[in-house]
Amino acid sequence: MSLRELRIKRGMSQEKLAEKAGLSNRSHIARYETGVLDIENMSLGTALKICDALKISNPRKLLDEPPDKR
Repeated sequence: MSLRELRIKRGMSQEKLAEKAGLSNRSHIARYETGVLDIENMSLGTALKICDALKISNPRKLLDEPPDKR
C-alpha cells in the first residue's frame, strides 16, 4: 500500500499527517507521495514519525508498494 493509500485509509489530509508527524509542512508528504522524493531514501527519523502518525508499527510498510508504481 502506498503512503497516499495509507494516509487516505486513516482519513488524513497531507496537512494533517505532516502536523501529526511533526514535519514542517505538507509539501514533505506531497513530495514523497508523488515521487519527487524517493521514499526509499527517507530518513529513519522521518519514517518513524510518519509511521507513528499513521499508527503503523513497521516502517517497511511504507515501502510495500511495488517499485514500478513509485
